[in-house]
Amino acid sequence: MTGWRFALSGRWLGYLAVAVVFAIVCGFLAHWQWARHEEKMAVAEQLDRNYDAEPVPLADLVPDTDALAPEVEWRPVTVTGRYLVDETLLVRNRPFNGQPGFEVLVPFELAGGEVFLVDRGWVPTGNAQDSPDEVPAPPTGDVTVTARLKPGEPRVGDRTDIAGTNQIATIQLDDVAERLDEPLVTGAYGLLAAESPAPDTRPAPSVEPEIDTGLNLSYFVQWLMFAVGAFAFLFYVVRQEHRNRTAEPDELEEREAERQRRRAARGSSDDEAEDALLDAAGR
Repeated sequence: MTGWRFALSGRWLGYLAVAVVFAIVCGFLAHWQWARHEEKMAVAEQLDRNYDAEPVPLADLVPDTDALAPEVEWRPVTVTGRYLVDETLLVRNRPFNGQPGFEVLVPFELAGGEVFLVDRGWVPTGNAQDSPDEVPAPPTGDVTVTARLKPGEPRVGDRTDIAGTNQIATIQLDDVAERLDEPLVTGAYGLLAAESPAPDTRPAPSVEPEIDTGLNLSYFVQWLMFAVGAFAFLFYVVRQEHRNRTAEPDELEEREAERQRRRAARGSSDDEAEDALLDAAGR
């Protein structure tokens, strides 16, 4: 053990402290990457579980019309009533397949008098103006709608609605409620899946989102490897120091001679390469 006492000196303990701090930082970063991975996997699992579930009445999943339980997002629900076509809203700046356009929101009046906001799909920006050339009309009269639940969107920065138009900046349900005369279900809105009777044409329907789980799991493993690598490198350096301290004089001379031979070999190779370049230039 005597040959290793140098490792307890202040210099080597300082190196150890640096390795420990580096490993702790790597551990925090690894934990953060793992948490991000877990969040994305939870979203993907919920989407798989809810997206194609059997539809149930809206009241079964949204008993409190002002709130939506996070675990029921994407669940299909059924509602019966009529569309309030005159109160249709357009959510601007909604690209689809690289093309600018609008989401078409149509309030849907339920039997009890409340209104459930239905996103009927997407329409492109017009050819000659910053509004759709045409918005396919929903079916009239009594309609049964199947829609997937989504929570309302937050207000985004300084985006505002365009005064005097039916265009809005975001699906902020409290703001939408102020535009309507009827009480609005503000806990959720619905992405249209089906409606009966079905119209001849309708906006482009929403598609099932693809959840990108990213590279967080790979980064988690990498940060752990960096943490382990810090101690592995420190052990290697300490071991080399121990070998140098405990080596016999003959062994040290042999190592030095080997280094000199390698240096000479490299120098010879460099000289040969330089001569070849000069010969080529002369030719």
